Amino acid sequence: MAAVDTETLIETWTRLIDHPAKSLVLFEHGTCVVLTGPADSDDLAARATALLAEAGPVRPGSPAGDFGVIDLGEAGGWVVTGDHPDVLTYVGPAEPGDDSTLAVGVYGRGRRHQDGTGLRVVHVEDRRGAAGPA
Repeated sequence: MAAVDTETLIETWTRLIDHPAKSLVLFEHGTCVVLTGPADSDDLAARATALLAEAGPVRPGSPAGDFGVIDLGEAGGWVVTGDHPDVLTYVGPAEPGDDSTLAVGVYGRGRRHQDGTGLRVVHVEDRRGAAGPA
């Protein structure tokens, strides 16, 4: 599985998570960790990395192997969910070649596993303290 284009990830996730109080941390293979509320640490990347290290890797026979698939319809692609509600993985419309729910889910789960073991942050969008819509 190749890395997803970073600009595409940023554009997609900022469009999908359009909320002024939800910060985003994006990882190399399309996984987004959504962070809200005050935290013990000001380092969003460190918080997200710790969360993804725990919730990202696939562990067969555990809830970490489960997934759900959300079809983004005309927006294109899918969001693959997992055991943790704040860990989401984007699968683009050209991936994985088979657009069945099972194929998309397994593919997205594989990307989440890559991100959960590689832990390479490619973008942080800090929305703490951002003003709401005018």
